[in-house]
This record gives sequence, C-alpha cells and structure tokens, in this order.
Amino acid sequence: MTELPFVRERPDRGIAPPLTLAELRAFDAVLDARSPAEYAEDHLPDAQSVAVLDDAERARVGTIYKQESAFDAKRVGAPLVARNIARAIEERFAGMPKSWRPLVYCWRGGGRSGSLVHVLRQVGWDAVRLEGGYKAFRKQVVADLETLPEAFRFEVVCGPTGSGKSRLLEALAAEGAQVLDLELLAAHRGSVLGDRPDAPQPTQKSFETAIWTALSSFDRARPVFVESESRKVGDLRVPAELIERMRASACLRLEASEETRVRLLREDYEHFERDPALLVEKLECLRPLHGAERIDGWKAALGRGDWDGLVRDLLVAHYDPAYARSMFRNYVHAAGARVVSVTQFTRDGFRALARSILR
Repeated sequence: MTELPFVRERPDRGIAPPLTLAELRAFDAVLDARSPAEYAEDHLPDAQSVAVLDDAERARVGTIYKQESAFDAKRVGAPLVARNIARAIEERFAGMPKSWRPLVYCWRGGGRSGSLVHVLRQVGWDAVRLEGGYKAFRKQVVADLETLPEAFRFEVVCGPTGSGKSRLLEALAAEGAQVLDLELLAAHRGSVLGDRPDAPQPTQKSFETAIWTALSSFDRARPVFVESESRKVGDLRVPAELIERMRASACLRLEASEETRVRLLREDYEHFERDPALLVEKLECLRPLHGAERIDGWKAALGRGDWDGLVRDLLVAHYDPAYARSMFRNYVHAAGARVVSVTQFTRDGFRALARSILR
C-alpha cells in the first residue's frame, strides 16, 4: 500500500550542511517546504516557496499537536499536506523532466520536507532533502560570517554624503569588479533619510544570508569594493567581523564639489520632492540633535521650495560634521586614502571613473 505523503520516516537521499554556494546551485531547484511567513523571514539562496502547509494550516496543526496529540495533528495535517503537494506538482512541476533534481528543506529537515521529497521521489525525480533544514543552514551562515571576511581584501569607498559612493559601486560592478553593496542588500541608503519608500528593509536574517551569498560567490584572489558603512544600515546590523575587516582595510576617498553633491542628492532623494511631507517627518527625527530653530528653518526652506538651499544646509550642518567625526575615527586608513575626484555625475562619467580606478 502506498504510504501517505505526510511521512515521519526520513528518505534515504539527504545532504547535510555545511554547503558551498556552488553545491547549492548544482541542484536544478531549491524548494522551501515551510510556510510563506517562514520563507518571507529568510530562505536559502534562490529558493522557491513550496509550502506544504500555509500559515493558517501550520498554526492549526501546531495547536492540535500542543493541545491534543501528535496523532491528531498528523490526522488533520496529512490530507492538507497531500493536497498542497498534489497542487504543486500539477501546477508547477508537471513539466519537469525525469532528470530534474531539486533540493528540499523545511525548518529542521523533518516531516514537511520529508513529505515533499517522498512524493517527488515516488514520481521519479531525484529529490534530495537538506538534513537539519533551514536551522542547520542558518547555523552555517552565522559561523561562516565570522570567518569569511578575513578571506578577502576589501577596498573601501569613502567620501562625504553626496559624493557618489553608491553610484561608483554600481559602475564598478558594471565594469566587472567584485562589489559588496551593503546598502543595496539592506534596501537603505544608510542615513536618517535613507529608507526606500518602494522597498522595505529585509529581516536581519535575510540580510545576513544575502551577505553570505555575495561573499561566497566572490573570487578570494580579487579585491572586493565596499562602501564605508556604519555598524548599522538603517535598522540592520552589519556582521561584526565584516565591519571590523572593512575598517582595517585600504580606502579610496571620493571628492566632489558642493554643487555636484547637491545635484546628486536631489536625484537620489527625488521621492522627497514628490512628497515633501515624508521629508518633514524625517527632519523631525533630527530635532534632538539640531534644536527647534534649525529644524524650523529647514522646514521653512522646504515650504519655499528652496531645495538646493535645504540640501546644502543639511550637508554643512548635519552630514559633513557627522562624516568627519565617524570616518577618521573608525576607518584607520581613511586619512591616507587615495583621492578620486568626481567631475562628471552621469552614468557614463561614473563608468569612466570606475575604469580608471580598476586600471
């Protein structure tokens, strides 16, 4: 008699962490059998969500397990799991060839991934279960981030706010350089005004997985360009070993005229000009640092539409002093950094600047 897909026994085919990124990407697909909420918090690189129990179903089965018994939880959960797996095969995997080889995981590599692997293998696909599941992978990420940064030579791009650091990193990546763009991974520009209205920040776990994925893909014989971040990018913490490695690394410092910096910042933060109320809210966060008189002055400039004047005063009164205090204290090679002048703030201009740096 065919076993129910909600099996307790572990399939024979399994692989255990630690895994390299190359080993993960050798599979044709990585399938996350956990609930959508678990997947949203963090998941393995390139994983697809194939929930064998959705959030409500998982909560229902878990409650029955705690309040009644494991048997009752399985009796209720088995048909739910069976239907969800059947739907996934019919709607998503029916066209896969016999040679298709997915890696499947759940929270601890037990019932949920075991159920999905069992059915996929019954069909004839060479499905492999990740032993220990996401929990084991997460443990590996945390451990690797304590040692991986030491394997690389970082080139730290520093410079005052508005000098084009993020644009240079983008141009360096386009020219084939290895770039760890922490602000891009964190969906935040790293200042009190830096959140992106169209992209909420990921979770801390997801941020760390993204860093692990990036570092794991790099060639250790080549330098990695990174921006001179603080310990936090928005609400997210940069792993301690990574920030310490960055702060001990060689620096190159961008310098740009005040006019160029104002123009770059207005382009980068154009959403504030479309919705000034957003900026008013952010400026209020600076009131404890700058007092009512200065904040009210900035709000008055905003009311007049004096964007150049407002940005210029924010640079002089807030950003530049903060940069001077933190940069030379935290980045030991900042004072002797190679100076790179930004004279063209167009995309082509930054690409040309990136090529000159790489030469």
